[in-house]
Amino acid sequence: MKMTPTAVVIGSLMILAAVVAVVVALPYANTQGTLPSDTFRVRQPVEQAGRAIYIANGCVYCHTQSIRTIDWGLGAERIAQAGDYISDHPILLGSQRTGPDLSQDGGEHPDDWHRAHFTNPRFTRPLSIMPAFAFLGPGGSEQLIRYVQGLGMKDADRRMQRQTRWKARSTRAYEAGPEANVKWIHDNVPQGWRDLPNPYPTTPAGLARGHKIYQDFCLGCHGPVGDGMGPAQPHIYPPPLNFTIVKDRGISGGILYYQIMNGITGTAMPYFKKELESEKIWEVGNYVAVNFINQTDANTAPRGIDAAYEP
Repeated sequence: MKMTPTAVVIGSLMILAAVVAVVVALPYANTQGTLPSDTFRVRQPVEQAGRAIYIANGCVYCHTQSIRTIDWGLGAERIAQAGDYISDHPILLGSQRTGPDLSQDGGEHPDDWHRAHFTNPRFTRPLSIMPAFAFLGPGGSEQLIRYVQGLGMKDADRRMQRQTRWKARSTRAYEAGPEANVKWIHDNVPQGWRDLPNPYPTTPAGLARGHKIYQDFCLGCHGPVGDGMGPAQPHIYPPPLNFTIVKDRGISGGILYYQIMNGITGTAMPYFKKELESEKIWEVGNYVAVNFINQTDANTAPRGIDAAYEP
């Protein structure tokens, strides 16, 4: 067969038709039968307005909205399904995982955490490279919050109901005064954790590691001296815990570990169980206990077998 102009044109058109059929036509035909997933619901107008802000500000360039089976992080309790996206035009799956996936972000944090975060992400995540969105103003910020808090749809609604319920309880405890607030926080830690001392001794190296972890994850809310007056504080209510008032109020290494690991639902205190390994949680707890609370139970009874490597 000679490579004539006619053959080139016809061959090119045939290749183009095959590509369009495989990339456009077949997926379109296949997705026409997609049914809503069990979590799907129609977005509210304020959520749609927030979605427009999300698109206009290029959030999709850093954040995905598609949890895969290989993911281990925020939202990884539920794998994304085609039926989650049937009303999204365009679909904002994203490909860059520079920031956390947001497909199930709704209800992971209360609204006030997001207000601080969008004002300046370093307020809540000191190592964040996300730009500040304070320029959106209160109106634009609230619309964006409503969109993000709806990600996960029905599951997000259930998480938001839980946040609202615990927010009311944490607010009552805070407004009852420091003694009642600390008691409420501690009472919501299982008894086994309350009786557990920190198993790691307070070595200079361990405290240095705890200091670094505190700077990387905690400083924005609890402040450089642990008094709860970090840059996020004006945006958060109830405000971050002032560690310096906890002394002689029944604090233990286990209480600190449980709260860092699991967070305090209804407050801006998030969980860190998917970001910090066990030793890092113990060591930042040691750092807080030694430097801010001035009271530590590290490496005290009841003790088990020594660690395989321990100074």
